[in-house]
This record gives sequence, C-alpha cells and structure tokens, in this order.
Amino acid sequence: MSPDLSQRRLSGSHARGHSIDGVWIGSGEDSEKEPVNGEGPMPQWHFPEGDGLPARQLVEGTLAPIVVLDERLRHLYVNPAWVKVSGLPATEFLGRTLGEVLPDLHRPNDILFEVLKDGQPREATISGTTGVSSPLGKRLWRAVYHRVDLPGQGACLCGIGVEISNLRRYLDDLETAHLRLALLDASTTRVGTTLDLETTCQELVDLLAPSLTDMAAVGIVEEEFTGSPPPPPGFLRLRKVAGAAPPGMEWLLRQLGGTGPYIDVPRGVATRHCLDTGRPWLGNLASDELFQKVTVDPERTKLFRAAGIHSLLIVPLITAARPVGVILLGRAGASQPFNDDDLVTIQALADRAALSIDSARRYSYEHTMALELQRALLSEPRTPHPAVEVAARYLPSGRSVLVGGDWYDSIPLADSRTLLVMGDVMGHGFQAAVAMSQYRSLLRTIAASGTGIDSILTEFDRKVAQLGLDRLATCLLAVMDPRAGTCTAASAGHLPPAVLRPGGSIEVLWLPAGPPIGTGLGGYESLTVRMDRGTTLLLYTDGLVERRGTDIDVSVRALEALSLPADGPLDDMLDTFLARLTNGAYEDDVAILAARQRDEDGPQSAGR
Repeated sequence: MSPDLSQRRLSGSHARGHSIDGVWIGSGEDSEKEPVNGEGPMPQWHFPEGDGLPARQLVEGTLAPIVVLDERLRHLYVNPAWVKVSGLPATEFLGRTLGEVLPDLHRPNDILFEVLKDGQPREATISGTTGVSSPLGKRLWRAVYHRVDLPGQGACLCGIGVEISNLRRYLDDLETAHLRLALLDASTTRVGTTLDLETTCQELVDLLAPSLTDMAAVGIVEEEFTGSPPPPPGFLRLRKVAGAAPPGMEWLLRQLGGTGPYIDVPRGVATRHCLDTGRPWLGNLASDELFQKVTVDPERTKLFRAAGIHSLLIVPLITAARPVGVILLGRAGASQPFNDDDLVTIQALADRAALSIDSARRYSYEHTMALELQRALLSEPRTPHPAVEVAARYLPSGRSVLVGGDWYDSIPLADSRTLLVMGDVMGHGFQAAVAMSQYRSLLRTIAASGTGIDSILTEFDRKVAQLGLDRLATCLLAVMDPRAGTCTAASAGHLPPAVLRPGGSIEVLWLPAGPPIGTGLGGYESLTVRMDRGTTLLLYTDGLVERRGTDIDVSVRALEALSLPADGPLDDMLDTFLARLTNGAYEDDVAILAARQRDEDGPQSAGR
C-alpha cells in the first residue's frame, strides 16, 4: 500500500484541501491518485452538498459510525465517529477492506454483496475488538447498509452503524442471571433426592460441573473413626465422597487426595481455614505457591498443573450447628477465572446442599446404629429340629432412618417338629424394636409348653394384653412335622404363608384370620396342609409384597405368578425370590423365613 494513500481526497466546493478529524477533504484540482494495490488510480469522489444543511456536516457531526465502500468492499470514506471507535486514522482505511485494517473485527460480507446485487437495504452485525480498549471486551455494532450510486464509482455501499455492546452485555448478564436462578431452583429437586450420603454429594458435583466449573469434588468432615486410626492431633479428617470432571480429567479426581479414602488436613491450609471461618477461599490464576496453600504436598500441585487448572475455589459446607465439609472447584484451559457472581451463586448452592448432606450424614450414622440394634435384638433364629432346614433374610427399608418391629424365629419342639414364627410389631423406631424383642422372648417362653399353635397364639395375646404393652403385633405360627409330612399354621392378623412346590410353582395358603396380638380378643383357628418332600414353606412380612396404590390381597396373589427353582440351597432360592419380586429400595422393612424338610443326605442351610 502506497504511503500516499493518505492523499485520498473527497473534493467539494473548497478552493484548497483541508482535513476534518483525519478525513482528507481535497479540491478537484488534485485528481491524480497513486495506484491502489497496483490497480491504477481510483476515481475521485465528490462529497455531495445539498440544499439546506450541508451533507458533510450531518455525516461528520453524527456520533454514529458511517462508511462508504466500493464494489469490492474497500473503504472510500470513513467518518470521524468510526475513526474514534477504531483508534486508527482515516487514511488507514482508504482503499482497504475492513479485514485488512482490523482483522479482529468480523462482518458478514455475503450480506453486503447481496445489497450491491439487488439494491435492497439490509442489516448486518459487526463484532470483535478494535484498537480502542473497552471494559466490555468484545464489542458489537448493528449496521444497516444501502446501495448508492456515486459519480465515477458506480454502485457503492453506505453503512451506518450503532454500537449495541452495552445492550448485548445487559442481555448476556440477564441471561446469565436467569440461568443461575434456574440452577438454584434446580438444586432443590436435583440435590438431596435420597438420604444416601454418597448419592447426595454426587448430585451436588454433577450440578456444579460443567455448569459453573470444570472440576468439582466434595469432602465430608469425618467424626467417627471406626475401622481406622484417628487423625494426628490438630488434624481434621475429610472423607473423599464424590467428584465430577470432564472426560480426560477423571484421573485428577482419583489422585487428588492420595490413594486412601481420607485426607488429614493440618491447620494453616486453605481448606482448613474455610472450615474454621466458614468463608470461601479463592485462588484465581493461582501461582504454584498459592496452590501449595491448598494441597500442602508439592506433588499434588503438579497434578493441578498437568490437568491445566489455573483457578481454584474452595467453598465450605456449613450448617447452623457445625461444618459439614467442603467443595473444591477448579477451572482449566480456556475457562475464565471465577468472578463475584460465580462466588455468590456457588455459595448459595453450597448453603442449600449443606442441609441435604448433613441430613444424609446423620441418617447414615443413625441408620447404621439402628440396624446394629435391630440385628442385636433379632439375632439368628434358634436351630430348628435336625429334620428341618431354614434360611432367613432381613432387609431394612431404604427410605426411612427408623428400624421396624419385624422378627422371625424357629423353635424346635418334641417329636421332630419345628415351630416357625413370623411377626411384625406395628410402628417403627427403637420402641418398636424393643417391643419386638419383648414379644419374641415371651413367645419363646409360651411355645415351650408344647400346646397347639392356636392355644399358643391365644396365650400370647392374653399375656401381651395383661402386660399393658401398647403396641399391637401381627404374628404367624407354623409347625412343620416331617414325620407326618404336614404343616399346621395359624394367623393373628398376619399375611398368609406360601408354599413352593417341587415343580417350582407357588401357592398361597389362605388361613382363617384372627385378631392381632395385644387385643386380648383371642379366637384363633389353625389349618393343616400336606407338605410333600421338596416343598418349601415361605413366611414373610408385608414389606415384601406391599405396594403403594395396590390392594394387599392383590399383591399377595401376585406371588402365585412367580416360578422359582425348588432344588438347591435355600439361601440361593431366597436371593432369586427377592430379585424377581422387588426392584430398588423397599418402602418398608422386609423379613422372610424359608423352611423345608431336610433330605437325609442333603447339605445344611444357614440362615442369614
């Protein structure tokens, strides 16, 4: 490009040339021009003057950028407004295209050529950066282009623009705010859907990444050290629970806290400071020294660098009572550092998630303790008569922290008979579990008399009523007599037993229903059925078959639609039975007891 391009002139009525804000206005006497890109001199353009207000005054006095382009989109004219916006003198534009002068600005040239072709005005968007810095970063103009016919030039374009960067920024901020509010709203339904601690933490990191961060991990403050030595004095133990990272960065989550499930955090580390103060810690575009405040171990700092992480944010999970844990978030690669809006949004999410995580943690601890009590009270059923083999299962509800009052038992009687028991104390919680233990011990004492099962139930009902125990219970008794090949059963308000025939079919034994134990009403009837060799008796509580919205009798009859392998160990048969009948967590506790006459040379089965 010739340096004499600065002599590009727009001649008017002035006798001598002069410059207005960098745009050269010349006289018609200077008509010879230097060649442009070796293409010969470009024709001279006479700036039009109209009646009334001079056109030059309107074009050069407006704050809107205005340009005139030839048929090849080279600049013939730029007004002072565009000179100011671009940060370049007008002479830099004349004879050049926009891409040659400002390569960081993008304009849809195809639209401009369409205007030249059909003469219909069109709007176009120009975006990018110029030589003038802006707090908005990338700038945006909306321009309208008209075709104009100029003397000596033919068809040209006149473009008039207006900057909409602030409006675009406003709309972007509005959209971002809307998305973050939607994210906060989604957290109420996506985090804490269960009372499982690991699931709740995983839901949190899946919500955060990749919506607000590239990598997220959650550590929970560990207060119980069962099965492992306590942390050193002055250290706080965090248990690694959940993490989320994009493909290719999963290895970082595995190695971040070392090989074990715990991290013992000393004082003076950023993570510990967050937990002690309840305030987040931010390290944008962090140096290695700053990463050291998080990791302590220099090798872990190298892991951050290898993963391309440049910014870290640690947010504490705090409830009104105590710190629950921390969230570690990292941004990598081309992702922007965390800003104030990120911090506010993530803190709000953490405050909500902390309540769900604390509830899940307390549930996990209390449920574990409750189950230990349940198992201690329940213990294993007594060893039946050698001629009978039994197997049992107890499955706690997956939706409640409270244990139930389900119990089962097998009691050897005289003459090779075995009394099988299945009971369910109404209600949940420790009181129900304690009542269950009392009922179980009382029934064992009464069964030692050796009377018929209808008499046992009557005495059981009377004793419970006399003791003033305030919880009713259902109970099913069945006496298996291998010598006679029979089974005699009676029910105190309990669901009927079922038998698995040698061919694999299931039949429900509908018994006369007596009142629950504890009413003092009595009046129980027994039923005796034939039990051929290879037939299995199944006793269970309502948690096995009860389904919300379905009549209980319909659910019980559905058992007869199942087919099970009748041979093999009872434990395997129960596993198959439960797998085919249920799906996911139970709505109530489930107890099930299976019994059959033992083959003389068959293996013994251990209940569990």
